[in-house]
Amino acid sequence: MTERPLRRDAERNRQRLLEAARELMARDGLGVPYEAIARAAGSGMGTLYRRFPQRQDLVDALFAEHVEAVAALARQALRADDPWTGLTWFMERQFELEADDRGLSELLRGARQGTDRLAQGCARIAELAAQLIERAVRAGRLPSHVVPGDLETVHLMVGAVMDASRQHDPARWRRALAVSLAGLRHAEPTRPREEEEADTHPRKAPVPPASPNGEHAHHVPAP
Repeated sequence: MTERPLRRDAERNRQRLLEAARELMARDGLGVPYEAIARAAGSGMGTLYRRFPQRQDLVDALFAEHVEAVAALARQALRADDPWTGLTWFMERQFELEADDRGLSELLRGARQGTDRLAQGCARIAELAAQLIERAVRAGRLPSHVVPGDLETVHLMVGAVMDASRQHDPARWRRALAVSLAGLRHAEPTRPREEEEADTHPRKAPVPPASPNGEHAHHVPAP
């Protein structure tokens, strides 16, 4: 009879800790002291360490929530009548989740990259984003040479603008996203590097070897 209420209490404590950590890390970054999280949640340090022994355990739990939120956005975008509208809507909503969350930006583009849980979550988001790209290409709303990896490039570029302008111009990322998506939609195929170098530095005609008397020899076709 007592086990179920205890489990409910434990889950409530966990949720309070996650809510406190989410709010503090969004404002101050991933390095928020554990003491501040426990205090904001109204819990003791012992409770916090029992639920999340390592800081990475707490970060992973918060990122799992983010992955679920982004996955829900992607599924909704895939139901849009117009694939391009669905794709742009998804990108805008995804960046809105990051715009006011310093901790999430640090996680996605900072020193804590590389954990297995983070890699798995990013792979899941990338798979859904790839479906959005492929759907837009099939509908003729994106050039056929646009690939899912291009969306990751857009995310990195716009994310860099977001991080750099967060304090003095927090909405600048919206303009950066609009410019990036316009470029994606009208992008020219990328040519091999060798072709670009050939256009930039055309090869010179070979100089014929000099004759023994110092004059350049001229090739005379055989009769």
